[in-house]
Amino acid sequence: MSDSAAGGQATVSGQQPLSTGQAGGLLPAQHWAAQGDDADSALGPDTSSSTASVTSSILRYRTIQGRTYHSERGNAQYWGSNDDQQNEALDILHHALTLTADGKLYRAPISKDIQKAVDIGTGTGIWAIDFADEFPNTEVIGTDISPIQPSWVPPNLKFEIEDCTAEWTFPSDSIDFIHLRWMFGSIPDWTELFKQAYRCLKPGGYLESFEPGLMIESDDGTIKDDSALGQWGKFFVEGAKKLGRPFEVLTQGLQRKGMEEAGLADIQEINMKTPLGSWPEDPKSKEIGGYSQLVTEQDLEGFVLFVANTIGWSKEEVAVYVSHFRREVRNPKHHGYYRQKVVIGRKPK
Repeated sequence: MSDSAAGGQATVSGQQPLSTGQAGGLLPAQHWAAQGDDADSALGPDTSSSTASVTSSILRYRTIQGRTYHSERGNAQYWGSNDDQQNEALDILHHALTLTADGKLYRAPISKDIQKAVDIGTGTGIWAIDFADEFPNTEVIGTDISPIQPSWVPPNLKFEIEDCTAEWTFPSDSIDFIHLRWMFGSIPDWTELFKQAYRCLKPGGYLESFEPGLMIESDDGTIKDDSALGQWGKFFVEGAKKLGRPFEVLTQGLQRKGMEEAGLADIQEINMKTPLGSWPEDPKSKEIGGYSQLVTEQDLEGFVLFVANTIGWSKEEVAVYVSHFRREVRNPKHHGYYRQKVVIGRKPK
């Protein structure tokens, strides 16, 4: 949905960083236990039932409170789980994000005859697979710190293990299009990241960064600051203080700032609002919101557990909070959405 209405259209602008909408800090874990378990009970029961070869050290995942995360290899760090439950949620998220972007995999004005494209932080590889299908004559590479991608992929696609926060192994001036999506909380220095991308891009090549805002907001006051939905983004704000990697990429304007400092030109921004839940009346927005809700039904814990553990919450405390979140997101009276921003830059010829 656009920045101005609860529709499915995006707006292109060069606006300044947005306010976080954060009225107060993160409520303590005990707050949710004290709320009881009957909130919105009428809604019914829970419906959710480096380019090195892949070595044993990479496959030796960390386990935190029963969930697996990438191995502690080099300086790489990512807060999301990499197990099957989370990966299924990420594939659903891919569909929701594609719908949010008007059904498009990318917004950069690239030509159909580009020779090489790279997806940084490819995750399950689903974006790279779809892109490789759309560009069958293009060499497509997906990089990630976890080898969780499928083996059956288009013939023009390959996956590599690489930490994007280390020195990139791609040759200079070798890539036509670099794509990054939902990398918040995993990059210590966005300007340095984009400098690496700038070096590897061919003159005239494009970089596209797609990042979400953290805060769940409403335009009609239905998302209260002390609600589970209103508290969501504050987990990540607190976690960033411990991890030393910014989560508020969108609100701090790090995409545009990093691209400008890296030397990219013709920078444009596309701002969107993504509904959470099927509350919108507009059919397209309702569909997007439904898929966004489905992501939380599939694996909300996988998105928040690592960060909550970092700030001292137990698995049980997270479970109580998550139960409140799910009840709220199912309630059509809560008109929540979160902001997203695509920023595109071009390497000058």
